[in-house]
Amino acid sequence: MNRIVQVEEKLPFLKTLPLSLQHLFAMVGATILVPILVGLSPTVALFTSGVGTIIYILVTKNKIPAYLGSSFAFINPIITVSASLGGKEYALAGCIASGVVYLIVAFLVYLFGTSWIDKILPPVVVGPVVMIIGLSLARAAAVKSAGLFKEVIKDGQILEVAVNVLKSPVCWVSIFTLLVAVFGSVYFKGFFKVIPVLIGLVSGYLFAYVLDLIGMNTNLLNSFYPNGKYIPFLNYEVIRNAKWLGLPQFTFPKFSLSAILSIAPIAIVTITEHIGHLLVTNNVVGRDFTKNPGLHRSLAGDGLATIAAGFLGGPPNTTYGENIGVMAITKVYSTWVILWAAILAILLSFVQKLGALIQVIPSPVIGGISILLFGVIASSGLRMMIESKVDLSQTRNLVIASVVLIIGVGGTRLKFFNIEFEGMALATFVGIILNLLLPESKELKVAKAKEALDPNN
Repeated sequence: MNRIVQVEEKLPFLKTLPLSLQHLFAMVGATILVPILVGLSPTVALFTSGVGTIIYILVTKNKIPAYLGSSFAFINPIITVSASLGGKEYALAGCIASGVVYLIVAFLVYLFGTSWIDKILPPVVVGPVVMIIGLSLARAAAVKSAGLFKEVIKDGQILEVAVNVLKSPVCWVSIFTLLVAVFGSVYFKGFFKVIPVLIGLVSGYLFAYVLDLIGMNTNLLNSFYPNGKYIPFLNYEVIRNAKWLGLPQFTFPKFSLSAILSIAPIAIVTITEHIGHLLVTNNVVGRDFTKNPGLHRSLAGDGLATIAAGFLGGPPNTTYGENIGVMAITKVYSTWVILWAAILAILLSFVQKLGALIQVIPSPVIGGISILLFGVIASSGLRMMIESKVDLSQTRNLVIASVVLIIGVGGTRLKFFNIEFEGMALATFVGIILNLLLPESKELKVAKAKEALDPNN
């Protein structure tokens, strides 16, 4: 495309199809990775991302070009709640509640505007919480699944022992996958620059096949994973037994107040992410979507999409920066193109053999990608504070950031009336309370006043 295609334009289908496929490829790697990590169905995640995107387009009156995919912010809360309550069905109820939080905030934005959000959730609170999302997953979801540790039982206790990388083909796959994704993120150009995750996943898969690790000796695998936790590189039976076409394996929620209170507050963080993505989209497209159709509609669309995903067994939805990147490259902003990408995702979710192929992606491949992704998430929280000029030489800011980080990363738990709060949810609450209670210094107030008056800001 050599010209700008505006939001309301409809292109012929033969031109729309490849443009829609680009959006599908841009989001699919990250969207399927979330359900793989939390134990949900990747095909259901594809289905709910498509349905959620259609809901979003309808709610925003077909005026905002945005694709909704799986949110990484909910990975650790879903894993924790599923383990503590004995099933991911309970975590889905919390995901539904997070969508309700979106609707509540959307209604408040409609009534009172957005200034109150800045007061409750300044960068000094949101930045550390975003960092927690990546840091809290580092060991469990990235390093261990990458095969850099093995578990050994000694004297009745499970110990983690570092693996000799040179002697571990499992590590080779993980490191190769990571290197491809890192190289792609830095050096790829054009459209390929927005899909390094997908390229890394495919490359890692192929590397395992080239090394003939698919037929690796079972005894060798067991020497690295003596507790039987290792997932085979490719279980042909799973793929062979899967039908070509069929309904995704939906999972339905079970409601628990504890799960709701543990997961729903995460929406406070993802709402700020949503607003950030919308502002970036404003800059890319050259329109102010916060006014027309309005931020409240955008938040409501995301909330309803997340509620629908929770009821069907998919992870919460969020707007995707990858797809904003595709629009920036192609200069095609048509919601018609986004709509067809959503339809293609839904159609793809009915291909059960594809779902089976995704479900048996080698864990070291997932681990290699996770090291990059979760590191980027943690770094984005730091970048948020830097871009917002958060002054950590101010004792108030330093205290808030420090307390939020340690509570979140350390998995601190507090119990009130038999209801347990922990990790990121607790850290978010504590950050909000500290921000409201701790007074700003005179120097900080003067600095903010000068910044507000500066015409260059």
